[in-house]
Formats: sequence, structure tokens, C-alpha cells
Amino acid sequence: MLNAYHTSEPALQIEVISPKIQGVGSKRYVEYTVKMKTTLPVFNSTESTVQRRYSDFEWLHKELEQADTKIVVPSLPNKAWQRQLPFRKDEGLFQEDFIEERRRGLETFINKIAAHPLAQNERSLHVFLLEPEINLSQYTRGKVKH
Repeated sequence: MLNAYHTSEPALQIEVISPKIQGVGSKRYVEYTVKMKTTLPVFNSTESTVQRRYSDFEWLHKELEQADTKIVVPSLPNKAWQRQLPFRKDEGLFQEDFIEERRRGLETFINKIAAHPLAQNERSLHVFLLEPEINLSQYTRGKVKH
């Protein structure tokens, strides 16, 4: 008999999909749809879909690095400073090939974290995957209670 921890599919599956450019001018950014499906009982929902931008992934990375765990946090795709220089002849951060490369990197990052049993109990991961917005005024670092 299979249970939540012994199935043919990962117990926690995450997709980073549908990148969309938001804002105008210097306030432009790319927003990604993050879809999660899980059979893990530690999550209070079996599915969720949230919108996240690169800075939200940076927040999660920082939170997990500062957590009191033995988690080795994988690297994020790089910040791509050269693509942010003014007077470029291309779209820089907003070129389709770069957006797709970053999307794949973010998906790899979040799935490596999600596969780690200790990370699955971190409140930051739950907030990142389940909350419509990351509200720092209501967030406290720690573990989720089962």
C-alpha cells in the first residue's frame, strides 16, 4: 500500500509557469504563476496557485538560509545585473529567452527546496506556496505545527 511518503510521483510537486511582464517603465517586473500539488499532511491545502516575482524567491532563499535547520539552500538563478544596464539595444530582463531561462531556474530552485524533508516544515515555504501575498508584518519565522 502506498502512503503520502511512498508514491510513484513526488509528494510535493511545484510548477513555475506563465511568466507575465507587469508594470511600466522602470517599475516593470516579471510575475510567475507558482502551482503546487501535494499529498503531504503537513500542508493545510492539497493544491494552490499563487503569483510570485523574483524578489519573492529571494525572500524565501534568505528565510531558509536564516532558519535554524540543516538545509543547504540551493542557489537562485543569477540576478543578471548586466541585463539591467540602461541604454541596451534589447529588452534586457524582459527578453523572452531570458525570462524562460529564469523561469526554469526558479522552478528547479523551488523543487529542490520542496524535496527536502526539513524544508517542508518551514513556515516560509508554506507562506510562499499557499498565501496569496507574502505579508511580512504578519510573518514569523519558524516551523509549521502539524
